[in-house]
Amino acid sequence: MTIRVLLADDQALLRSAFRVLVDSEPDMEVVGEASDGAEAVRLAREHLPDVVLMDIRMPGTDGLAATREISADPALSGVRVVILTTFEVDDYVVQSLRAGASGFLGKGSEPGEMLGAVRIAAGGEALLSPVATKGLIARFLAQEGPSGPDRDPDRAERLGSLTVREREVLVQVAGGHSNDEIAERLEVSPLTVKTHVNRAMAKLGARDRAQLVVIAYESGLVRPRVD
Repeated sequence: MTIRVLLADDQALLRSAFRVLVDSEPDMEVVGEASDGAEAVRLAREHLPDVVLMDIRMPGTDGLAATREISADPALSGVRVVILTTFEVDDYVVQSLRAGASGFLGKGSEPGEMLGAVRIAAGGEALLSPVATKGLIARFLAQEGPSGPDRDPDRAERLGSLTVREREVLVQVAGGHSNDEIAERLEVSPLTVKTHVNRAMAKLGARDRAQLVVIAYESGLVRPRVD
């Protein structure tokens, strides 16, 4: 299967470099390029890519607004957004994850890391940069406190629908652990872990593991810790 990638960045030189990198892989192809968020949303609806590499700072409609629009569109439920950032706007990254982005990646990442991130996002089973994402969310939720402006009070109530094992798995997901690592920790099979993760996602209305991490912190199941 060929992974279809949409590039969204206002810098033409960067888009060109990303295109060369992606198109050099036998299992990937660039299906479109956007210079702003509005164009990214339009092209996402036109081409239905598997992954959108989305710059967060663009003129007009920025990457944050575009991510929210893509994530809110049922017709684009299969589209995964990966935020490209310099890690200088951490609060925007957290908002993007809350809005439905699958994760984030530094623009200074090695080519292999970026290609790996695309494949992971397209697979829909793993969180990008789990440790970094977990730490980022923890820092900002800690600053906001338990009643931050973006907190969803219904999420704490929805945790009641989870089984004991699903809650245990959710805590491990929030810790940035892979299915194999969780399976080893809980002494179950990776397939069992995957089943629990999928059920937790369905019950909590999460698109992917990235949103599960956010929910775990926002609901109070996992407490932010700032070192």
